[in-house]
Amino acid sequence: MNPINRRQALALTAAGLAGCTALRGTSSGHIDAHSHIWTTDVEKFPLREGVTVDDLKPRSFTAEDLIKLGHTEGVTRHVLISHGPYYGYDNDYMIHAAAAHPDVFAVVGALNPALPNLPTAMRTNRARGITGYRIKPEGNARWLEVDTMQIMWRAGAEQRIAMCPLINPQFVAGLGPMCEKFPETPVVIDHCARIDAQHEKELADLCALAKHPNVHVKVSALYAFGAKQPPYDEQIPRIKALYEAFGPHRLMWASDCPYQLGGDNTYAASIGLIRDCIDFFSTEDKQWLLGRTAEKVYFG
Repeated sequence: MNPINRRQALALTAAGLAGCTALRGTSSGHIDAHSHIWTTDVEKFPLREGVTVDDLKPRSFTAEDLIKLGHTEGVTRHVLISHGPYYGYDNDYMIHAAAAHPDVFAVVGALNPALPNLPTAMRTNRARGITGYRIKPEGNARWLEVDTMQIMWRAGAEQRIAMCPLINPQFVAGLGPMCEKFPETPVVIDHCARIDAQHEKELADLCALAKHPNVHVKVSALYAFGAKQPPYDEQIPRIKALYEAFGPHRLMWASDCPYQLGGDNTYAASIGLIRDCIDFFSTEDKQWLLGRTAEKVYFG
């Protein structure tokens, strides 16, 4: 990833930490439904085994950095996403950030499948602010059939905790049977399942999941698809197909910061596609994509 550019650094400085205090606890403003944070304070928040501060790119992107960046575009709340490459199953830094900035952060954590009582762990973590879990196939085509996934999806329905698959396009169709089996489990599919323009069948499979009322999709990581640079116009047909299938109430915008930040890919460009550039979104539609959907799922 490219380093944060000078324009972005100036925007962060201009926002200032004073704004963090002023907006703390507010429900006004937009919600960024997907960002990562990390810190160089490895004494208090150790990195996973084998990872050092020299591996962090960028070297630091703290909760306070994210808050300041969000304020430059009217974003006042964020959903923090587990970042396995740096922290493994450890959620402590995100939980700390949520406690330090009340009502600003919700947390999508990681859960070690080797834990002896997953529902109890999920209930304990929910009280600490974790309202979703990142789940991944890890190369296993039958990943959703394993016992731990069955247990987590069942507990997700009982405790209103979202399952958040980070998947490639070929895994989309496999979600259907789980959504049938656990219809009350909230599901949020990260980054449109990494579907790009060439994935016509997979996009149809994703749209077909709209028949399950608790399935949601993140319109996120815009820098990673198509031309991989703003204005991201080539992604509008994909977004329109999802909009027509799911409606605005089950779509949510997210940046994927800090990976969104590099070269011409800026925070303003990411939110701007949804906020300023799509003519079939009504004002109310934008309210859902830019906050109300994420609020419903993660901040309830």
